[in-house]
Amino acid sequence: MNQKKAGQASWRIMAAMLVFVLALAGCGANNVTNAPSANENEQGQEQGKTDKPLEKVQVVLDWTPNTNHTGLYVARDKGFFKEQGLDVEIIQPGQTGADQMVASGDVQFGVSYQESITMARIAGVPLVSIAAVIQHNTSGFASPLAKGIDAPEKFEGQTYGGWGAPVEEAVIASLMQERNADVGKVNIMSIGDSDFFTAVKRDIDFAWIYYAWTGVEAELRGEKINMLYLTDYSDKLDYYTPVLATNEAMIKDKPEIVKAFTAAAAEGYQYAIDNPEDAAEVLIQAEPDLNADLVRASQKWLSPKYQDDAPRWGEQKLSVWENYAGWMFEHKLLEKELEAEKAFTNEFLPE
Repeated sequence: MNQKKAGQASWRIMAAMLVFVLALAGCGANNVTNAPSANENEQGQEQGKTDKPLEKVQVVLDWTPNTNHTGLYVARDKGFFKEQGLDVEIIQPGQTGADQMVASGDVQFGVSYQESITMARIAGVPLVSIAAVIQHNTSGFASPLAKGIDAPEKFEGQTYGGWGAPVEEAVIASLMQERNADVGKVNIMSIGDSDFFTAVKRDIDFAWIYYAWTGVEAELRGEKINMLYLTDYSDKLDYYTPVLATNEAMIKDKPEIVKAFTAAAAEGYQYAIDNPEDAAEVLIQAEPDLNADLVRASQKWLSPKYQDDAPRWGEQKLSVWENYAGWMFEHKLLEKELEAEKAFTNEFLPE
């Protein structure tokens, strides 16, 4: 598994959504359902706080399970969701993608990205971010140390491997322009889902990764890399990735469910912040196909970054949404400016 794929997923999904959003824009997400529990008496006793059965909801991941998702697994397996009256199933997106499933109401919650929600909102899709999983952008351009690509101007004459989204060239160009370098001298090619470590030995010189997974994996492999974080070159590229999302229909019609889900998720991520070793074991036990050593090392690296300098886990700033949307509009990645205040909310976060 490669966490760079999580970033790839958001832009591949957005390409597919261009057709999908035309149908959604006029009607919104109006088919959200919350099926009752199959065994009301037993689950009511498990809940302990009320005689009502647990509310069944689903949360769809953006990609294969990784440490971005640890708080959700902790909330499920430590009973935090049940304490909030919820029976939560964690599912994977399949071909349709998490954003489509949440926007249509097929599932109630999902893991998404600020960049994809921004594009969805511009297209009239009623997705809303309800919590930032990680407070600052941990992605950037990585390359083997031996290639000597330790600054954006050194992208010139090199081959970049990505997934074919317009934002990639725009971000590369933005970084290079600050150093009076020419993006036209970069060979940009699509490598799809190819593994970073294989691709840089075979086809490319650098790629866009998330350090918490691919960067940590490089450490474990003993493969030294240069890592150019986006946040080191532009405040506007310090956006929320990933986020937890729902749709406007859930917020309007089931606010108590949104609040309960967000509260339990916040407890799960706070547990992962305070107990990274145990939280890693929760994820490993839940998803035994994962590389256990990578999960443990990634969790240790990522746990302090969930909340970072925010007053509480999950909190989002209007300025972050405005800055990144403004950057996208400036680089002609959006057809119009975003109404940023409608794209996210802190309303459901616990105090």
